Amino acid sequence: MDFIAGLGGGIWTLFAFLIALSVIVTVHEYGHYIVGRWSGIRAEVFSLGFGPRLASRRDRRGTRWQLAAIPLGGYVKFLGDGNAASAGKGVAVDPALRRQTLEGAPLWARVATVSAGPVFNFILSALIFSGFMLVRGVPVETPTVGELAPMPPGVVNELQPGDEILGIGGQAIAGWADMFTVSDDLPETRSHDWTVRRDGAEITVTGPDPLPARIGGVAPGSAAASSGIMPGDVVLAVDGTPVSRFSELRGFVEAAQGDPLEITLWRDGEEIAVTLSPKEQDIPLPEGGFEKRWLIGVTGDGYVAPATQAVGPLAALGAGVMQVWEIITSSLSGIWALITGQIGSCNLSGAITIAETTGQAADAGAANFIWWIAVLSVAIGFLNLLPIPVLDGGHLAFYAWEALSGRAPSDRALNLLTSIGLALVVGLMFFGLSNDLRC
Repeated sequence: MDFIAGLGGGIWTLFAFLIALSVIVTVHEYGHYIVGRWSGIRAEVFSLGFGPRLASRRDRRGTRWQLAAIPLGGYVKFLGDGNAASAGKGVAVDPALRRQTLEGAPLWARVATVSAGPVFNFILSALIFSGFMLVRGVPVETPTVGELAPMPPGVVNELQPGDEILGIGGQAIAGWADMFTVSDDLPETRSHDWTVRRDGAEITVTGPDPLPARIGGVAPGSAAASSGIMPGDVVLAVDGTPVSRFSELRGFVEAAQGDPLEITLWRDGEEIAVTLSPKEQDIPLPEGGFEKRWLIGVTGDGYVAPATQAVGPLAALGAGVMQVWEIITSSLSGIWALITGQIGSCNLSGAITIAETTGQAADAGAANFIWWIAVLSVAIGFLNLLPIPVLDGGHLAFYAWEALSGRAPSDRALNLLTSIGLALVVGLMFFGLSNDLRC
């Protein structure tokens, strides 16, 4: 029965991974296609997947749109391309049609067409991040109670939506940031006195700890995700010792140093026990560099959700773009740290880990799955910009050489560098897969 359950989970993981990959690849390749078309370059094939063609249709411009048998990527083949990667020397075409080939197009058109794939990935991610902000809004400036989450026995709550928070445990609350600072000075009990303004009157009511041991988010691919911990779970105890706030959970995880922990959870009125082992991870620091920490892959959340207000489309889009930029800069920092040995090679994951993480994101709900697609889309766009031949970044490096020297690289150089680039990409894929199995 365990084998059958595992098989079913594996199929679901693969299905979720293929859905996410198909969305990201379709957007990436459509960027190449549409900007190429706008630039006067003719696309002969737009393929989702590789290998034998399963279904296809040809549009009025002569482009064949097809679904292929191996759903692990896709490509756009332009007129005159020698292969699906548009790498190396192209095939001969009628001189009258040379302008419609990628090889024969002006430099600006080639740069725009090749850059468009990663750029469209970044645009997709920015729009998804912006959409989340538009739907969820942002907390109102004055700390005000929005929604109240279900609470386990022993937590007394007399708060009501709309209460303006003035203080907790005798300490003043002027902004949401104060909720984090006052928690450490409160007694280790599950409930405290909250001073609030309700209907114009200042009153004191009993409410929960501002930073309880409640799970707000679970990182896909983490120890918590593998053990079945879900957002909204409340940690009651670790190895039999009661826990009342999130900082205590963090202390148990760090003290375990990778040893298994038995965690008792409260979920929908029931107590659940899970066992997991923290993983040591390299965490980027705000001032630069990395720090090793033992983590189980969860973030904390309060029982009190802040009241929110709508945000404008431009502000949301700006925040979405900044989110994309933060992922790119952290990726650059991570690659440099990997090259210089600041972090271990196990930080480079392969297709197995990415597929498992995608399945866990799908298990956590549609919102988590869509958010993960946005994160993956940034990652794939960024990786494609690396200056490795056969990737988009390799093409752009060749074009940069052409712009600086006034001539394109020779056919011999192109073939040699393309072979090296292909070997490097395949080597990185196998290295990632070995990390999936080894680390």
